[in-house]
Amino acid sequence: MLLINEFLEKNKSTLDDIGDIYVNRGPGSFAGIRNALSTAKGLFLIKKIDYYCFSFDDFNESETIKYADVPQLCKKYKIKKNLINPIYLS
Repeated sequence: MLLINEFLEKNKSTLDDIGDIYVNRGPGSFAGIRNALSTAKGLFLIKKIDYYCFSFDDFNESETIKYADVPQLCKKYKIKKNLINPIYLS
């Protein structure tokens, strides 16, 4: 949240200006993705900011997808709150 607040301050914005949050679920470290998703879920609960958890593999598009395309692609493929399902080994 410190980094988010710093980013908002630098861009003269507030959490009220954010409509949606998009979390890329990989590739990356599981802990980093889990922390980002936890923050997004917390903002959803507190501020009702909706979140989408995606992977570029979710989109059947060409390899030239840009981050700016993600909101439209999430709507097109109906991706929403697509959470990480942990695998537990016994």
